[in-house]
Amino acid sequence: MRIVIAILMTSLFLMSCNQTDKLATQKEVKKEISKPIVKSENNSTMEKIVKTDEEWKAELTEMEYNVLRQKGTERSHTGDLLNNKEEGIYTCRGCGLELFASETKYESGSGWPSFYTPINETNVGENVDNSHGMRRVEVVCARCDGHLGHVFPDGPKPTGMRYCINAVSLDFKKN
Repeated sequence: MRIVIAILMTSLFLMSCNQTDKLATQKEVKKEISKPIVKSENNSTMEKIVKTDEEWKAELTEMEYNVLRQKGTERSHTGDLLNNKEEGIYTCRGCGLELFASETKYESGSGWPSFYTPINETNVGENVDNSHGMRRVEVVCARCDGHLGHVFPDGPKPTGMRYCINAVSLDFKKN
């Protein structure tokens, strides 16, 4: 029985690794490097926001700072935007950059707001995250490098992606 359980656990682990590898081939995983200016695909530029820890701490709540600046996460099913059904734009709580449109939000059952695509590919960055004994893809704000959450290749059509985002890292602008 223990051998069967070990084989099943190993199979599940390998399937999980395969899903992450599939994500890496579906989308180019890039490491955002702190630069003064980010150049997008259409040659528009976006100035990077660079602040000291003291400046961030003065502007953000303790939980916002923990998530956005220290890569923390809020408890599932606790975020104020999880059940938001209004039309509008989700922005970065750290810098106000537009990240996700309400039309792309869906109920994933994960306990965090989920979206199937960002509002603009250049507004989010992705980093490989090997913490907690697994390989994931971290999603960050392209302007302030704030940690938003993670993206997984198990979302709905049309993209098949699930951007699982901490509500505390977002603000909402109603249309």
